[in-house]
Amino acid sequence: MIKIGDFNKLKVKRKANFGFFLDGKTNNTKDDILLHNRLLGKNEIEVGDEVEAFIYKDSEDRIAATLIPPKAKVGDIARLKVVAHTQIGSFIDIGLTKDILVPFKARTYDLEKGERYPFYIYVDKSGRIAATTDIDMYLSTDHEYNIGDTVTGIVYGFQTNNSAMVVVDNKYAGVILRNEYFTELKPGEELSLNVIKIYEDGKLGLSPRQSRKKELDTLETSIINYLEGNDGFMRFNDKSTPEEIATVFNSSKKNFKRALGVLMKKGLISQDSKGTYIK
Repeated sequence: MIKIGDFNKLKVKRKANFGFFLDGKTNNTKDDILLHNRLLGKNEIEVGDEVEAFIYKDSEDRIAATLIPPKAKVGDIARLKVVAHTQIGSFIDIGLTKDILVPFKARTYDLEKGERYPFYIYVDKSGRIAATTDIDMYLSTDHEYNIGDTVTGIVYGFQTNNSAMVVVDNKYAGVILRNEYFTELKPGEELSLNVIKIYEDGKLGLSPRQSRKKELDTLETSIINYLEGNDGFMRFNDKSTPEEIATVFNSSKKNFKRALGVLMKKGLISQDSKGTYIK
């Protein structure tokens, strides 16, 4: 049986001027599948060969084949580009001659044309390849990561407490708690993250922050650079609000105060009620 949206090992049955026909496995030549010449890629094939062909429905709703691997297949989660919005939903580029529909009901957040988001690829009731942003149920917690590992994650939504939900390596479930990030995150954003906790269910606890020492070293440099770029003064000090500090320095107030303290001990800055000064 032919699997739409996946690779199938099929025999090349006959040749035409515009391409080849592959065995549709129905014992009916009317069901043979066209492999157009432009979809051969760099492959050279002959009648009688067996090929690994990706099967999909083309723009005329006919079953078609390609030897050029797409960016994802059915059952995959992949970060793909939104290329159009229509009255029936959005379309994404999956690397086929036909873009893939994301129906309105399959969108859990707004999509912007030209941006990339994580999608789960599936076959809809009509036998066409489609996609959804509702990927949570398809994520795994069966991994071999350890605390301290660095991973690549993509934001795919937010919990009610604003903790960010993240898919790691296009497969595994993770979360960034609200107190672990200080700048605005948005769905589709790709991040380098540290594993800071592994929950009982296997979900990964993640943070975009560096180790405390690295973070403080970086923050100290940021403070000095800010002061040097503003005639040696800034209105921020250890009394500034957490919101101001997060916006300007991408830091928690706790670490900001630590960094100020380190810089004062080094004799590089001073501060008063008006702000902070470079020496």
